[in-house]
Amino acid sequence: MLLGTFAPKLDDKGRIILPAKFWDEFSGGVVLTRGQERAVFMYSQREFENVHEQMRQASTGSKRTRDFLRLFLSGASQEIPDKQRRITIPPLLRDYAGLDRDLTVIGAGGRAEIWSTSAWNDYTAATEAAFADADEEVIPGLF
Repeated sequence: MLLGTFAPKLDDKGRIILPAKFWDEFSGGVVLTRGQERAVFMYSQREFENVHEQMRQASTGSKRTRDFLRLFLSGASQEIPDKQRRITIPPLLRDYAGLDRDLTVIGAGGRAEIWSTSAWNDYTAATEAAFADADEEVIPGLF
């Protein structure tokens, strides 16, 4: 399970060093793709195959489903970490998420998310109050 918040830097070649706590999960390779709220989603190869299998079960009769699948999968890129545990974030995804030198990488359970630090700060500022003040069940049976 991927947990925590990290602050790697994007180098001049568009690479980041994977957080050490994520290394076991990602050492065999990662799949990067567009995520919601303009973040880059990062999955292990195994987890991405699970996600893709769930997507294959979705009906493509809905235009909304087709649109989502097209954008999600067309932006996907398989990356193998180098010996320094770096991966390259492709230009398409760097542009999509507005990534510059300062990044925030968060663990989100089965995936990690790569955010521009300024976008992450804006997101948390806009959503933390609602999180703290939640007075109804958000996740059935849990919160």
